[in-house]
Amino acid sequence: MQEYNKGFLYFICAVSAMGGLLFGYDWVVIGGAKPFYELYFGISDSPLLQGVAMTTALIGCLAGAMVAGAAADKYGRKPLLMVSAVLFTVSAVGTGLFNDFTLFNIARFIGGVGIGVASALAPMYIAEVSPTEIRGRMVSLNQMTIVLGILAAQIVNMLLARDTSVAAEQAWNLEWGWRWMFWAETLPAALFLMMSFFIPESPVFLKLRNEGNEEMRNEAGLRELFQSKYSRILLLGLVIAVFQQWCGTNVIFNYAQEIFVGAGFDVDGMFINIVITGIANVVFTIVALYTIEKWGRRTLILLGAGGLGLIYLILGTCYFFEVKGFVMVALVVAAISTYAMTLAPVTWTLLAEIFPNRVRGIAMATCTFALWVGCCTLTFSFPSMNAALGSSGSFWIYSAICCCAFVFLWRRCPETKGKSLLQLENELVG
Repeated sequence: MQEYNKGFLYFICAVSAMGGLLFGYDWVVIGGAKPFYELYFGISDSPLLQGVAMTTALIGCLAGAMVAGAAADKYGRKPLLMVSAVLFTVSAVGTGLFNDFTLFNIARFIGGVGIGVASALAPMYIAEVSPTEIRGRMVSLNQMTIVLGILAAQIVNMLLARDTSVAAEQAWNLEWGWRWMFWAETLPAALFLMMSFFIPESPVFLKLRNEGNEEMRNEAGLRELFQSKYSRILLLGLVIAVFQQWCGTNVIFNYAQEIFVGAGFDVDGMFINIVITGIANVVFTIVALYTIEKWGRRTLILLGAGGLGLIYLILGTCYFFEVKGFVMVALVVAAISTYAMTLAPVTWTLLAEIFPNRVRGIAMATCTFALWVGCCTLTFSFPSMNAALGSSGSFWIYSAICCCAFVFLWRRCPETKGKSLLQLENELVG
């Protein structure tokens, strides 16, 4: 077994994974702030402007993912992680500070760019610095911090939101509550920036630079990535990335209110159930840290696709027959637990492993861009699909998507557990 400084390795992986923490927090915090900033900016009666506020960060994610790969291959992984930390900090301060709706959205866009960069770079960096035998666990640490960020945002939102039936507290919500929800991100963002000065550059990037940085910059771009020898793994990476979103689980986070109200819960029950789902998300991500090296990536991703397909089939049927209460909560928690243990961490691990060193940066950025396109289409399509087909039809469609993905992954997804990045490159590309 390879000798390495465990303490230092865990430190640099934890610092890099802080990008995931901010990713999770920034992505979810707006849900709790939404009722209050909409009233503050006077957009409560404008679905168009409400949609703009909710999607500005997603557009930033796409922009960040587009530039992350080429910039990481040109300037290195470490500088890009530092840039993402700066973007998160600026966004956290600005989003809560600005009184103008346009400036508010600019700040959200900046945070989205940070998410796009961090989501592409953090798992790739961790994979490149980690020993083979624990690489999966270390990359899964990034997903662990994402779900901790999600849970932190859910708890912060719940603690900062005051009783809307009391006029004085409602006034506090409208003037200050939503601002502090965003400002709470400033502390971890600043800490991420400070700690990123103490991590080394990726050894893979240093090796490629020493072999000829100019050649790497000219050749290891999109043109090389789309050569026929990479087509098989590129297709696999794109399918895995998009499927992580189109499996439907993130709808539960984005539209928790509609889902739990449709299951018969009042507002108080809805908030409690949201926190319960966040806790389940964290617990089963911890389980994934231990199973990803024992069970393997292929086993877990197939378990996720098949398990979610079955759960959504049952969930859709329960909605169809108007089942209410605990059964619905149990099914939703089962879906989130399955996702947290399988597709959520395994996606990032596989994407960081399957591509050769020369094109890993641009390939990760391309797949991350596809993932965020999947996130956008999922987010935009659910309200219309839910209105047209009902919750039962929506979850039946997600079940069908999971079943199709299971067949594809059964045929195409390799096992990467216990193999070095060089070994995987020789096996998958030759």
